[in-house]
Amino acid sequence: MKKTLYLKFMLAYFIFGAFSLIAVSLIVPNISRQFLVRDKAKLLYSEAIIISDTYGANLYANEIDLETVKKQLDSLAVYLESGIHIINPSGRLILDTDRPLNVEEAYIIENFDPTMTSGSYYMVDNFYGQYSYDVISVFAPITSSYTVKGYVVIHCPLSSVQKSVDSVLYISFVVLIIILLLSLIILIFFTEFVYVPLKRITYATEQYAAGNMHYEFQVDSDDEIGYLAACLNFMASRIAGAEDDQKKFVANVSHDFRSPLTSIRGYLAAMKDGTIPPELHDKYLGVVLNETERLTKLTNGLLTLNNLNTKGMLLDLTDFDINAVIRNTAATFEGTCRQKGININLVLTGESMNVHADMEKIQQVLYNLTDNAIKFSHKDSEIKIETSVKKSKLWVSVKDSGIGIPKDEVKLVFDRFYKSDLSRGKDKKGTGLGLSIVKEIIHCHNENINVVSTEGVGTEFIFSLPISAKQNDEDE
Repeated sequence: MKKTLYLKFMLAYFIFGAFSLIAVSLIVPNISRQFLVRDKAKLLYSEAIIISDTYGANLYANEIDLETVKKQLDSLAVYLESGIHIINPSGRLILDTDRPLNVEEAYIIENFDPTMTSGSYYMVDNFYGQYSYDVISVFAPITSSYTVKGYVVIHCPLSSVQKSVDSVLYISFVVLIIILLLSLIILIFFTEFVYVPLKRITYATEQYAAGNMHYEFQVDSDDEIGYLAACLNFMASRIAGAEDDQKKFVANVSHDFRSPLTSIRGYLAAMKDGTIPPELHDKYLGVVLNETERLTKLTNGLLTLNNLNTKGMLLDLTDFDINAVIRNTAATFEGTCRQKGININLVLTGESMNVHADMEKIQQVLYNLTDNAIKFSHKDSEIKIETSVKKSKLWVSVKDSGIGIPKDEVKLVFDRFYKSDLSRGKDKKGTGLGLSIVKEIIHCHNENINVVSTEGVGTEFIFSLPISAKQNDEDE
């Protein structure tokens, strides 16, 4: 866009102004001339009719002499600023206000034919060569006993109409210029509400194209341009957030891979160069094995998240007893719970409760949540796993009475690689991916998971599952 859009708009404005001036110059004179000629002819024709019905009829009826008519018509001609003729049908000029009265010398107008007006009462020409310029000529017949005795013809110079035409043209130009000046308001509105916001949006897109996704701009408008700016800002913020998440993801992955690799390399080098004596090799090989298991767990977690995030992932949805899955999951932690003195209390709805979901993935959810609860529970405490039915949904709760999560960190627990400051000392083997996997699995089922936690009191994770149609039929 740069400056071209504004220049195009300005060019269009000036072209509009130029064509408007040309159109007024060509159209207004013709239209106004035709209108004024008709108007002038109508006025003169009315006067010609009056003269015909009075002076003309009396003259041909010998009720008034020619000299008296001449004096009266001379005065009227001055008033009308026109010439008045009385002409016989043969073309003989009886009276002319522009010439002295001469009854002895007959003056014949050659080719005089009043029917040349083609049904109109006026014509515009030099009146059979009588004038050196164009005149408006109107005809009014003088009749007596249903016979045309002659014609009253009034001539008005076309130049008198032209003065009025010039006046109308001048007024038209003044009005047009005023309109063009007032239309500058449109240009101001375009500049303020269209061009300036578009310029900001264009500059913002250039910043985003250059990689500056954190650039922010504002367009104070409630129309489509404002909506476009808001969408662009939102899109950039989401991309910037995604970039930040990607950088954080790479940093976390690098850190979590580097730590065990550094330990493995250090212990192996120490065993190789004799820093660690042979009798301690078994001990430190166990440490190396634990680190490799941690790397394997981290890699598997990343692969799991990648598969869960793959668009169009298919779930193996079946009807299964969630109570049985919960009991089996709790049983797998029996040894760990015995060492820490932790009791798992199961409060399940009914002997069996069928849900419609992917059993393997829901089992992974329960395993991760239970494992997480055991890690952060105090010794000799209780973990409660409870199910309840609300609004055709089964709600599963895994609640511990452990260290809890700080209030300002609750919203971060599902982020990849997240570990709260309180958990770092207790979760030395964790990858920070378990709860992310849980969230993705539940969302793949189009269900929800929430967390409620109080620091120093404990944490509760609650997620929903759809009850199977078979279970609903049994309940009914």
